Amino acid sequence: MRIDGLSDFQRDLLDVAERKLPKEIPKVLRKIGSKARTNVAKKARREVKKRTGNYSKGWKRGKVFKNGRNVLVRVYNGSPHAHLIEDGHRQVTADGREVGFVPGKKVLEKSMIEFDNSGQVSEIVGEWLDDLLRKGKL
Repeated sequence: MRIDGLSDFQRDLLDVAERKLPKEIPKVLRKIGSKARTNVAKKARREVKKRTGNYSKGWKRGKVFKNGRNVLVRVYNGSPHAHLIEDGHRQVTADGREVGFVPGKKVLEKSMIEFDNSGQVSEIVGEWLDDLLRKGKL
């Protein structure tokens, strides 16, 4: 697990927690994923002006899964037109003529950079480690 903004002591505790409490890690990642999903949805509401509600309400947190040694959680949009808003699309008339290109908003990318820089992840992990120490699990 790579998380920025942690002290050396917190990193050591996190390593111990990964070995001793493997079932606790997915719980924390779900919490982090839910917080990230909330931040992305808020940014989507601010950035995308045309509001039908489907794009804004389509943000989801996926299941926690392993990819090699990494444990990950995804944030994605399940709306069928989300990729058009995210990445951009061609503007085409009814007769098939291309009249322009609408650039992508890159809401997910911008939101995740903001979320990473906000320190919320290290705050959640720090609280979790403090809680484990208080309960005597580490």
